[in-house]
Amino acid sequence: MARVVTTGAGAAGQAVKRRQAEAALRALHLELAAFRPRGFGPTVHGSPVVSRVFLLGQAPGPHEAKLGRPFAWTAGKTLFRWLEQATGAGEAAAREAFYISAVARGFPGKARGGGDRVPTPAEILRWRPFIEREVAILRPRLVVPIGRLAIGEVLGPRPLAEVIGRSFEVTWHGQGVEVIPLPHPSGASTWFKMEPGRSLLGEALALLGAHPAVQQALARVSADGGPR
Repeated sequence: MARVVTTGAGAAGQAVKRRQAEAALRALHLELAAFRPRGFGPTVHGSPVVSRVFLLGQAPGPHEAKLGRPFAWTAGKTLFRWLEQATGAGEAAAREAFYISAVARGFPGKARGGGDRVPTPAEILRWRPFIEREVAILRPRLVVPIGRLAIGEVLGPRPLAEVIGRSFEVTWHGQGVEVIPLPHPSGASTWFKMEPGRSLLGEALALLGAHPAVQQALARVSADGGPR
Protein backbone atom coordinates (compact mmCIF):
# COMPACT_ATOMS: atom_id res chain seq x y z
CA MET A 1 0.00 0.00 0.00
CA ALA A 2 1.37 3.41 -0.97
CA ARG A 3 2.13 5.74 1.89
CA VAL A 4 0.62 9.21 1.71
CA VAL A 5 3.16 11.87 2.64
CA THR A 6 1.78 15.16 3.92
CA THR A 7 3.74 18.12 2.59
CA GLY A 8 4.60 21.07 4.77
CA ALA A 9 2.12 23.21 2.87
CA GLY A 10 -0.57 20.56 3.29
CA ALA A 11 0.07 20.30 7.01
CA ALA A 12 -0.06 24.08 7.34
CA GLY A 13 -3.36 24.16 5.48
CA GLN A 14 -4.81 21.52 7.78
CA ALA A 15 -3.67 23.50 10.82
CA VAL A 16 -5.43 26.61 9.49
CA LYS A 17 -8.64 24.61 8.91
CA ARG A 18 -8.47 23.23 12.44
CA ARG A 19 -8.08 26.72 13.91
CA GLN A 20 -11.01 27.97 11.84
CA ALA A 21 -13.18 25.05 12.94
CA GLU A 22 -12.24 25.58 16.59
CA ALA A 23 -13.09 29.28 16.33
CA ALA A 24 -16.46 28.42 14.79
CA LEU A 25 -17.18 25.98 17.62
CA ARG A 26 -16.25 28.56 20.25
CA ALA A 27 -18.64 31.05 18.64
CA LEU A 28 -21.39 28.43 18.56
CA HIS A 29 -20.79 27.61 22.23
CA LEU A 30 -21.28 31.27 23.10
CA GLU A 31 -24.66 31.13 21.38
CA LEU A 32 -25.49 27.94 23.23
CA ALA A 33 -24.65 29.58 26.54
CA ALA A 34 -27.18 32.31 25.78
CA PHE A 35 -29.88 29.84 24.72
CA ARG A 36 -31.93 28.58 27.65
CA PRO A 37 -35.43 27.37 26.80
CA ARG A 38 -38.02 27.47 29.53
CA GLY A 39 -37.79 24.48 31.84
CA PHE A 40 -34.13 23.75 31.13
CA GLY A 41 -31.04 24.41 33.21
CA PRO A 42 -27.87 26.13 31.99
CA THR A 43 -26.30 24.88 28.80
CA VAL A 44 -23.69 22.14 29.19
CA HIS A 45 -21.16 21.41 26.47
CA GLY A 46 -17.73 19.89 26.12
CA SER A 47 -14.58 21.54 24.82
CA PRO A 48 -14.42 22.81 21.20
CA VAL A 49 -12.55 19.69 20.13
CA VAL A 50 -12.03 19.54 16.37
CA SER A 51 -12.62 15.85 15.78
CA ARG A 52 -14.11 13.57 13.15
CA VAL A 53 -15.61 11.47 15.98
CA PHE A 54 -18.91 12.90 17.23
CA LEU A 55 -20.40 11.57 20.47
CA LEU A 56 -24.10 12.38 20.86
CA GLY A 57 -25.53 12.07 24.36
CA GLN A 58 -29.14 12.56 25.44
CA ALA A 59 -29.21 15.45 27.94
CA PRO A 60 -27.14 16.49 30.95
CA GLY A 61 -28.26 15.54 34.44
CA PRO A 62 -28.29 17.73 37.55
CA HIS A 63 -24.64 17.00 38.37
CA GLU A 64 -23.51 17.90 34.85
CA ALA A 65 -25.48 21.13 35.17
CA LYS A 66 -23.59 22.02 38.36
CA LEU A 67 -20.17 20.96 37.08
CA GLY A 68 -20.64 22.44 33.60
CA ARG A 69 -19.42 19.52 31.51
CA PRO A 70 -21.07 16.51 29.88
CA PHE A 71 -20.89 12.98 31.30
CA ALA A 72 -19.39 14.26 34.53
CA TRP A 73 -21.11 11.90 36.98
CA THR A 74 -21.96 8.21 37.39
CA ALA A 75 -23.06 7.56 33.80
CA GLY A 76 -19.97 9.38 32.58
CA LYS A 77 -17.67 7.16 34.61
CA THR A 78 -19.26 4.13 33.00
CA LEU A 79 -19.07 5.63 29.51
CA PHE A 80 -15.38 6.50 29.81
CA ARG A 81 -14.68 3.07 31.23
CA TRP A 82 -16.28 1.61 28.11
CA LEU A 83 -14.22 3.88 25.88
CA GLU A 84 -11.04 2.92 27.69
CA GLN A 85 -11.95 -0.75 27.25
CA ALA A 86 -12.44 -0.09 23.53
CA THR A 87 -9.43 2.13 22.87
CA GLY A 88 -7.02 1.94 25.80
CA ALA A 89 -7.39 5.71 26.30
CA GLY A 90 -8.48 7.16 29.62
CA GLU A 91 -11.11 9.83 30.19
CA ALA A 92 -8.79 12.82 29.76
CA ALA A 93 -7.55 11.60 26.39
CA ALA A 94 -11.07 10.71 25.24
CA ARG A 95 -12.35 14.19 26.11
CA GLU A 96 -9.57 15.73 24.00
CA ALA A 97 -10.00 13.29 21.11
CA PHE A 98 -13.79 13.18 20.63
CA TYR A 99 -16.34 15.96 20.29
CA ILE A 100 -19.22 15.60 22.76
CA SER A 101 -22.67 16.93 21.88
CA ALA A 102 -26.19 16.04 23.07
CA VAL A 103 -29.78 15.99 21.87
CA ALA A 104 -30.64 18.61 24.53
CA ARG A 105 -27.90 20.72 26.05
CA GLY A 106 -29.59 21.80 29.27
CA PHE A 107 -30.84 19.71 32.19
CA PRO A 108 -34.58 19.17 31.50
CA GLY A 109 -35.51 18.76 35.15
CA LYS A 110 -36.99 15.85 37.05
CA ALA A 111 -39.96 13.77 35.93
CA ARG A 112 -42.99 13.51 38.21
CA GLY A 113 -42.43 9.82 38.79
CA GLY A 114 -38.73 10.24 39.53
CA GLY A 115 -35.67 10.27 37.33
CA ASP A 116 -34.69 12.88 34.78
CA ARG A 117 -37.41 14.18 32.49
CA VAL A 118 -37.19 13.18 28.82
CA PRO A 119 -37.32 16.22 26.52
CA THR A 120 -40.42 16.43 24.34
CA PRO A 121 -40.20 16.22 20.52
CA ALA A 122 -40.90 19.96 20.32
CA GLU A 123 -38.07 20.70 22.77
CA ILE A 124 -35.67 18.45 20.87
CA LEU A 125 -36.52 20.34 17.70
CA ARG A 126 -35.46 23.61 19.33
CA TRP A 127 -31.99 22.23 20.13
CA ARG A 128 -31.47 20.49 16.79
CA PRO A 129 -30.12 23.50 14.81
CA PHE A 130 -27.08 23.60 17.08
CA ILE A 131 -26.32 19.97 16.26
CA GLU A 132 -26.78 20.65 12.55
CA ARG A 133 -24.23 23.45 12.76
CA GLU A 134 -21.77 21.31 14.72
CA VAL A 135 -22.01 18.62 12.06
CA ALA A 136 -21.46 21.22 9.32
CA ILE A 137 -18.36 22.54 11.10
CA LEU A 138 -16.80 19.19 11.99
CA ARG A 139 -17.98 16.99 9.11
CA PRO A 140 -17.63 13.87 11.29
CA ARG A 141 -16.79 10.48 9.87
CA LEU A 142 -18.13 8.58 12.87
CA VAL A 143 -21.17 9.36 15.03
CA VAL A 144 -21.67 7.53 18.33
CA PRO A 145 -25.22 8.06 19.65
CA ILE A 146 -25.48 7.09 23.30
CA GLY A 147 -28.87 5.93 24.55
CA ARG A 148 -32.31 5.49 23.02
CA LEU A 149 -33.06 9.18 22.59
CA ALA A 150 -29.78 9.89 20.82
CA ILE A 151 -30.03 6.74 18.70
CA GLY A 152 -33.51 7.82 17.64
CA GLU A 153 -32.16 11.19 16.52
CA VAL A 154 -29.64 9.52 14.21
CA LEU A 155 -31.23 6.24 13.10
CA GLY A 156 -34.87 6.69 14.03
CA PRO A 157 -36.60 4.77 16.84
CA ARG A 158 -35.18 1.24 16.91
CA PRO A 159 -34.96 -1.44 19.62
CA LEU A 160 -31.53 -1.49 21.24
CA ALA A 161 -30.99 -5.14 20.34
CA GLU A 162 -31.33 -4.25 16.64
CA VAL A 163 -28.66 -1.54 16.63
CA ILE A 164 -26.09 -2.14 19.40
CA GLY A 165 -23.11 -4.12 18.13
CA ARG A 166 -23.63 -3.00 14.53
CA SER A 167 -22.46 -0.14 12.35
CA PHE A 168 -24.60 1.82 9.92
CA GLU A 169 -23.86 4.19 7.05
CA VAL A 170 -26.35 7.03 6.86
CA THR A 171 -26.66 10.64 5.79
CA TRP A 172 -27.16 12.77 8.87
CA HIS A 173 -27.70 16.52 8.65
CA GLY A 174 -26.33 16.41 5.12
CA GLN A 175 -23.15 14.55 6.05
CA GLY A 176 -22.42 10.93 5.15
CA VAL A 177 -21.39 9.25 8.39
CA GLU A 178 -20.83 5.84 9.91
CA VAL A 179 -22.84 5.23 13.07
CA ILE A 180 -21.92 2.94 15.98
CA PRO A 181 -24.60 3.21 18.69
CA LEU A 182 -24.06 2.57 22.40
CA PRO A 183 -26.65 1.97 25.13
CA HIS A 184 -27.02 4.63 27.77
CA PRO A 185 -24.52 4.03 30.60
CA SER A 186 -26.97 5.02 33.33
CA GLY A 187 -26.59 3.16 36.59
CA ALA A 188 -30.36 2.63 36.56
CA SER A 189 -30.17 0.68 33.30
CA THR A 190 -29.88 -3.09 33.38
CA TRP A 191 -29.93 -3.62 29.61
CA PHE A 192 -26.16 -3.76 29.14
CA LYS A 193 -25.65 -5.84 32.29
CA MET A 194 -27.47 -8.93 31.04
CA GLU A 195 -27.76 -10.83 27.78
CA PRO A 196 -28.02 -10.04 24.97
CA GLY A 197 -27.06 -6.49 25.95
CA ARG A 198 -23.76 -7.46 27.57
CA SER A 199 -22.48 -9.27 24.47
CA LEU A 200 -23.82 -6.65 22.07
CA LEU A 201 -22.09 -3.90 24.04
CA GLY A 202 -18.82 -5.82 23.74
CA GLU A 203 -19.30 -6.04 19.98
CA ALA A 204 -20.01 -2.30 19.76
CA LEU A 205 -16.87 -1.46 21.73
CA ALA A 206 -14.79 -3.70 19.46
CA LEU A 207 -16.14 -1.81 16.43
CA LEU A 208 -15.28 1.50 18.08
CA GLY A 209 -11.76 0.50 18.99
CA ALA A 210 -11.02 -0.66 15.44
CA HIS A 211 -12.51 2.36 13.69
CA PRO A 212 -9.91 4.45 11.79
CA ALA A 213 -11.48 7.76 12.86
CA VAL A 214 -11.15 6.78 16.52
CA GLN A 215 -7.55 5.71 16.09
CA GLN A 216 -6.67 8.90 14.19
CA ALA A 217 -8.32 11.12 16.79
CA LEU A 218 -6.40 9.48 19.61
CA ALA A 219 -3.16 9.57 17.61
CA ARG A 220 -3.61 13.33 17.21
CA VAL A 221 -3.92 13.75 20.99
CA SER A 222 -0.79 11.68 21.48
CA ALA A 223 1.09 13.71 18.86
CA ASP A 224 0.02 16.93 20.57
CA GLY A 225 1.64 15.77 23.79
CA GLY A 226 -1.20 13.85 25.41
CA PRO A 227 -4.09 15.11 27.50
CA ARG A 228 -3.49 18.29 29.45
